[in-house]
Amino acid sequence: MNIDIAIIGGGASGLAAAISAKETASSANVVVIEKLPRVGKKIIASGNGKCNLSNVNITNQNYHGSLNAVKIISAAPDYRDFFTKKLGILCMIGSEGKEGGVYPRSNSSTTVLNALRLRASKLGVVELCGCDINEIIPKKNGFILRSADNEFFCRRVIVAAGGYAAPSFGTDGSIMRIIKGMGYKISRICPAVAPLKVDANEVKGLKGVRVKGEISAYSGNQLLRTEKGELQFNENNISGICVFNLAYLFSEYEGNMKLCADLLPEITHKKLFDYLVDLREVRRDLPLEEFLTGAFVKNLAVYLVKRSLSRSISNSISSLSDQEILCICSNIKKLEFKVCGCSSWQHAQATMGGIHGSCVDEKLQSKLHKGLYFCGEILDVAGDCGGYNLQWAWSSGIVAGINCGKELLNDKIK
Repeated sequence: MNIDIAIIGGGASGLAAAISAKETASSANVVVIEKLPRVGKKIIASGNGKCNLSNVNITNQNYHGSLNAVKIISAAPDYRDFFTKKLGILCMIGSEGKEGGVYPRSNSSTTVLNALRLRASKLGVVELCGCDINEIIPKKNGFILRSADNEFFCRRVIVAAGGYAAPSFGTDGSIMRIIKGMGYKISRICPAVAPLKVDANEVKGLKGVRVKGEISAYSGNQLLRTEKGELQFNENNISGICVFNLAYLFSEYEGNMKLCADLLPEITHKKLFDYLVDLREVRRDLPLEEFLTGAFVKNLAVYLVKRSLSRSISNSISSLSDQEILCICSNIKKLEFKVCGCSSWQHAQATMGGIHGSCVDEKLQSKLHKGLYFCGEILDVAGDCGGYNLQWAWSSGIVAGINCGKELLNDKIK
């Protein structure tokens, strides 16, 4: 089977690439090759089924890796031009507490996938599902793609196979390993947009606790980044969007990274101390386990007292010294946890690392093999939680698709 433009991967970036390539080179046969029985499975799961497809606040600080993601994104149409004008999806801003997040008005990810497939089908893009590519062989004027049962000669190839995150949706890193074997530099791989693991003993008694606050990542005394939002405590990890946005740092600071949570960021250290001193009188006859129950849920209130004091919490609150109150105050304002790992790939939403930015040009074409393009999560770009990773997927897919189509047309003219 001969193919003009083959797209490996039928996810967000792959479908955007296929549509853009076919719109650019309308006479080319464009085929999306997907290993799963159907395209777009990860799109359906995105945003808890609501598909947080973009964000209105796109900055360099929202992206991490060796590639200038914002430069690529700015070269593609924004969500209004692509999703509303081209695909007919009515969008809205704001949901799930993610500031600036863009969602389909239907609040359903199936709306987005259906629109992508309708547009691709109308253009004549072919979906070839249940086909797992296990070899990419550069040839004169093209590439041979091999699966267990098929072999294709492709004049151009766009690799949109994703990274390692959420392997149940087909992104298990298998294509990344093939690309590495072809001589490409791969930045260190690590889960991103994921919970961070801490010692289970350090969060004992906090399972299920949620608290709004501010959390910072440190390496030694160096402040790396601070995020605000809801913290969620589990048996051996801390999660929540604010933590997800710090997870990418683990790839660089593994073994020397800690989290510091401010559980009452709206109150200064001094005002908190004064409040606790007054509270000692208000609740003087109660046991220590009730000292903080006016500010936090019981589990967290007891945890903070236990962590701060080295005596029984059945003692009366009136027995607290100013020094002990100062210690409790310090733990509320800077509760420390040493990071001992990142979440498993099953619980990660994105991949930190991938094909290094030095391996592609501004058109997302390979510098090693002419006619080979990359887009989406397989590249060394990881965005924050809140629509940034899907925005990267669409934008990089569009840029790769347009440039691949143009290059194919130029070759025909020559």
